[in-house]
Amino acid sequence: MTAELVDHHEEVPPSRGTAARMRRALRRQQVISAASTLFDSAGYHAATMTDIAALAGWSKPIVYRQFSGKLELYLVVLQEHIDNLTQSVERALYSNATNRYRVQAAVQAYFDFADQQPAGFRLVLDPDLSNEPSVQWRIGRATDACVNAVTAAIAHDSDLSPVQAHLMASGLVGASQFAARYWLDTGRSMPKADAVAGVVTLCWGGLAAVPLRAGEESAQAEVFFPMGE
Repeated sequence: MTAELVDHHEEVPPSRGTAARMRRALRRQQVISAASTLFDSAGYHAATMTDIAALAGWSKPIVYRQFSGKLELYLVVLQEHIDNLTQSVERALYSNATNRYRVQAAVQAYFDFADQQPAGFRLVLDPDLSNEPSVQWRIGRATDACVNAVTAAIAHDSDLSPVQAHLMASGLVGASQFAARYWLDTGRSMPKADAVAGVVTLCWGGLAAVPLRAGEESAQAEVFFPMGE
């Protein structure tokens, strides 16, 4: 009898256990996506678990098997956006070889996040539950992660002390956050590239680099912490 040839490239269907895990993961992501949409459009307090379940296409009991309540779901949604933002900033910092372009890349990362994920940006920068300790802790960690990443990039190619590098990083992150938020809140009132360039000019050269109006007296700026390329 001739042995049957086995095609080892033939797709093997997932086991029942694997298929069940895949269904649970898909269901969980559908609930998270629905919650993110409602938290953005209605706010945390107005959004209900009933609404979230309906939008996700699942019953409330099934949603409660995944999450203990609305706060836990909110924290999961928040953490996803935080991870996206911090990873974007970290990738941007190591995408260029000089400090000048690292500054630009870091600022660009905040504006890109605000532009491409406005709901997530608002959730991270202006959360409904700003007084909730678990929310404060996560947002604080996110800001620290971004500041620390910028600090490491600045310190890598400079003679700055850790305190000086951290101070500059804090200023860069703060300026990027608030400028991107203003740009988003004003309906993207200017081209993103121009907004990014303005923040980069401010952060890189300081106020002395901003062109003065005709007839204004020039100001001499003392540079305490120069960043060499």
